[in-house]
Amino acid sequence: MFGGYVKIIDNVSMLLRQKGSGIFSLPSGALVYSAIEMMADKRVGALLVIDDGKLVGVISERDYASKVILHGRSSKETFVREIMTPNPITIRRDTSVEEAMRIMSENRIGHLPVIDSPGNVVGVISIGDVVKWIITSQDEVISQLERYIAQG
Repeated sequence: MFGGYVKIIDNVSMLLRQKGSGIFSLPSGALVYSAIEMMADKRVGALLVIDDGKLVGVISERDYASKVILHGRSSKETFVREIMTPNPITIRRDTSVEEAMRIMSENRIGHLPVIDSPGNVVGVISIGDVVKWIITSQDEVISQLERYIAQG
């Protein structure tokens, strides 16, 4: 512990194990309306865009707001491929949670697809997942320190 900050060395695979690795996706040819409907139904802020089993993009609430609403487009006439973020940044399961947070912060993104060695999507993490993980990890360290002090 340094300066009140606990270094998190856990990797993303641990986070996915706790969170679950459910993946919500749709094809790039889907209408934006379908994407927004699915995000609302699943209570998520982004969806993976997968064509023929390959990750081709991510569509988020931010994409919808900035590329549909602000441009006066119709979500029932606009395709996901027109507004998605193509070629998204991805991470692997062995990426540390701390590194995932750094990537998200530096690139100003809220969701990171997690891939395996062959490049298959195995999960997705959000900045909310990362923050929750870090808070939980710090709470555990504090509890361990309290138990140690109480024994001393």
